[in-house]
Amino acid sequence: MVKKKKIRKKVGKKGKSRISSEQIEELIKKGLNRRFVTYSEILHAFPDIEKDIEGLELLYDELEKRGIEVKEVREFLEVKEKEDKLKIVPETVLDPVQMYLKEIGQVAFLTADEEKDLAKKIEKGDQEAKKKLARANLRLVVSIAKKYIGRSPNLTLLDLIQEGNLGLFRAVEKFDWRRGYKFSTYATWWIRQAITRALADQARTIRIPVHMVETISKYTQVKRRLLQDLGREPLAEEIAAEMGVDVDKIHHIQKISQETVSLETPVGDDEEDSVLAEFIEDEKVIAPSLEAARTLLKERLKEILIDLTPREQKILAMRFGLDDGITHTLEEVGNEFGVTRERIRQIEAKALDRVREHRSLKKLKGY
Repeated sequence: MVKKKKIRKKVGKKGKSRISSEQIEELIKKGLNRRFVTYSEILHAFPDIEKDIEGLELLYDELEKRGIEVKEVREFLEVKEKEDKLKIVPETVLDPVQMYLKEIGQVAFLTADEEKDLAKKIEKGDQEAKKKLARANLRLVVSIAKKYIGRSPNLTLLDLIQEGNLGLFRAVEKFDWRRGYKFSTYATWWIRQAITRALADQARTIRIPVHMVETISKYTQVKRRLLQDLGREPLAEEIAAEMGVDVDKIHHIQKISQETVSLETPVGDDEEDSVLAEFIEDEKVIAPSLEAARTLLKERLKEILIDLTPREQKILAMRFGLDDGITHTLEEVGNEFGVTRERIRQIEAKALDRVREHRSLKKLKGY
């Protein structure tokens, strides 16, 4: 029986790792008997590990201390058969992606010893060694980038490859050959991190900060788990309790996580090309029945106001917005007529008294 060691929790210079010692112990249990764990097992245990490179390094340290090897997973590498298929494609029909794949496919894979030698040269500042190590792993970037196709309408495969290459170059700079694992195993996390961050930045019409994207991702996972456990849609209060945050925070997450929808989005399968905007009520448009009632009211008011002096008519029109719907203060009307606001108030009061005594006033009761 292997004696269980206590893991010392490390804190990186830039912040605290989100990976707990308990999570690492669970993974170590799987690898102690067979002396290895696979990339897929790490990814299953820590789905968002690419967002916590410091935690990844802590994990590799602990695995190395226990003598547990991280095995390569071939599904993330371009196998020889795919390269052979690519070579038989006529050059006349090659698109930019195929041309790029054909070019990088001519670069040979590196052995573990070759990677180690290049890493030593990189430590001494050899720029050519950096380029050689990066070029040998460009196919790894392509194979990972393919798994993110369709996540964003704004990012093509070439865009994803470009972002992944940035992560690859970062891995080249950070790789420590002394830890014993292959470069491609280490670089995979940096490539995934670069691609997922690019998706977070550009996948939405309205950009959401990366840290908030991580919060939304956690919210989605918790909500899905509660849905399975409860057999119904979880309440905001239940999600908040599970995540350890306030309910207001959950409402905020729900609000900003909504996808934007274009008003030009086609609706239905008809040939009339209906769009979403046609089905949204315009609250500024007055209903026909209300508009007709307002027109009749204006006509009735004109019959009453015609008995007033032109000055009184204009003052009431400005005060109550009878002409353009815009009401004015006593001071504004006074400035228009060059008199004090008190004088306007007196004229208005007198005019309203005359309106109340008008014989046609009964016709306005229905309005």
